[in-house]
Amino acid sequence: MPTPTDHANPAAGPSPLAPDWLEYPRDPNALVPKLWAAGVSRDDDGEIAVQGIPVSRLAAEFGTPLLVLDEEDFRARARAFRDAFDAAFAELCGGVDVYYAGKSFLCTAAARWVAEEGLRLDTASGGELAIALRAGVDPAHIGLHGNNKSDAELRRALDAGVGRIVVDSLDELDRLAALAAEAGVRAPVMLRLTPGVHAHTHEFIATAHEDQKFGLSMSAPDAGQGSGTAGSPAAAAVAQALAAESIDLLGLHCHIGSQIFEAEGFGVAAEKLLGFLAEIRDTHGVELAELDLGGGHGIAYTAADDPRTPEDIATTLASAVRAATERLGLACPRISIEPGRAISGPSTFTLYEAGVRKTVSVDAPDAAGGAGGRTHPRRYVSVDGGMSDNARPVLYDSDYSVALASRTSTEPAVLSRVVGKHCESGDIVVRDAYLPDDVARGDLLAVPATGAYCHSLSSNYNQLTRPAIVAVRDGQARVIIRRETEEDLFARETGL
Repeated sequence: MPTPTDHANPAAGPSPLAPDWLEYPRDPNALVPKLWAAGVSRDDDGEIAVQGIPVSRLAAEFGTPLLVLDEEDFRARARAFRDAFDAAFAELCGGVDVYYAGKSFLCTAAARWVAEEGLRLDTASGGELAIALRAGVDPAHIGLHGNNKSDAELRRALDAGVGRIVVDSLDELDRLAALAAEAGVRAPVMLRLTPGVHAHTHEFIATAHEDQKFGLSMSAPDAGQGSGTAGSPAAAAVAQALAAESIDLLGLHCHIGSQIFEAEGFGVAAEKLLGFLAEIRDTHGVELAELDLGGGHGIAYTAADDPRTPEDIATTLASAVRAATERLGLACPRISIEPGRAISGPSTFTLYEAGVRKTVSVDAPDAAGGAGGRTHPRRYVSVDGGMSDNARPVLYDSDYSVALASRTSTEPAVLSRVVGKHCESGDIVVRDAYLPDDVARGDLLAVPATGAYCHSLSSNYNQLTRPAIVAVRDGQARVIIRRETEEDLFARETGL
């Protein structure tokens, strides 16, 4: 067991305990641009500032932990996807419908932003649908996802007149057809398929392989490789949807995973679905009008990550779609995509206040991988949040970066681990980072790229209250989601 040595100082320079991807910084005060929103920089006093507002002012006014969102950056990333995909697909299908994936981050303000920037909105539950409707988003521009939608959620979507319901199973298709007939309407349906494309990502966020809960398989049960889709759940769903008078089958949908940097998987998935559209044409005499290729485009959480630009993503995908439609003699359907993390993630950082600092001794393996290596120090810095405001490290082993935010330092950088205040040893915010040796209680630390899934996955574990979210626009900060209070913790109790 490592022995705590609170007053020991780790040696400056690269640590043998650091992962291979983590480089020792030449300047620990420098900010890596791809990790931060466009409006973030260090001011003349050395503080991290958002559109000129220093973090010390934000902490004093709004408290910590605090999610700080650069609204102009969020909007710019939304426009970038809209413009890049419209340009790349203009000749193929007249442009693209960009659905912002609300599951990454959603509140009424964000829903209005994406609508104002010309995007549509994808929701994954009745609660997300409620937010979209409360925000005034045109129901015709809303999609409803989910692998286990309740009858109440389906009825609400039909009553609201959403533009698409992404059906995930034959059971759901049966229920939706009955509910739509009961309501005297035709349900607009996209069928979610699993094309069997394996994304290079964490197992639990790769969503197009067969062994998972989402979608309708394109493979027939017990069929061999290359046997086509005849007899598959996907083929059965198409036939069933086309035969149902209360179903308006718009097209097909797939989503191969999340935090993906490689282009190849998206192209392969597009080719497989376009091939299936050709089969539907040849079998049923119908050319479905829409094809949704999902989202999942990766962002930079660390300096080692190399995200692709919307322009690169769009042109690469358009090339694959063009080649497949020409080969199949198929008119290009209207394409839609669902970026979420790539819009919301880099727009936000989380601001924490540092607390307890300690250094432990860790036995590192020797050159042969044995137990005879030397002991090396690791610095632990605790902050006033943790897994309740960012569950991704404990769920997915996700890596993040961190910067000393309230000042600069001339001290050398030492290997550090930023941890939360929860009663869990796995409560790690940033597993490996180099921070200045003099980081101490009261300093402000900023963790970039926390706009996606941090608020969405937040909890009250250990009865911590969830942090506020502040949006900055035109140099002005305002609360868009207030900080929870202890009274909120009692709000649902009945025995008080």
